Amino acid sequence: QVQLQESGPGLVKPSQTLSLTCSVSGDDITRGYYYWNWIREPPGKGRQWIGSIGWSGNTYITASLKSRASISRDTSKNQFTLQLSSVTAADTAVYYCARDPSGSARLDDMDYWGKGALVTVSS
Repeated sequence: QVQLQESGPGLVKPSQTLSLTCSVSGDDITRGYYYWNWIREPPGKGRQWIGSIGWSGNTYITASLKSRASISRDTSKNQFTLQLSSVTAADTAVYYCARDPSGSARLDDMDYWGKGALVTVSS
């Protein structure tokens, strides 16, 4: 059974960097041909795909966040990490990690999800 678990601070100050880690069990993040994704859901809004890191280590970030977001991985720990810099209140959301076997980045195609982690940006 594949399980994903988000972890990180629940409160981040404006202008700081948000950092979240997704720990994966039951699968290997280097196994072809899966993509490991970050998605967020702001209060009262729909889920938004942030980006992904593929089995080979290639990363993909949505255009609107490309200047502020990065995704990396630690293969020894089977984890991948999202960093989002210069955060504002608009970055307050529940952040999810998810596995995508298709590479489409469509939310409906993702087969395993973490439970989500609420991150609030506030001073």
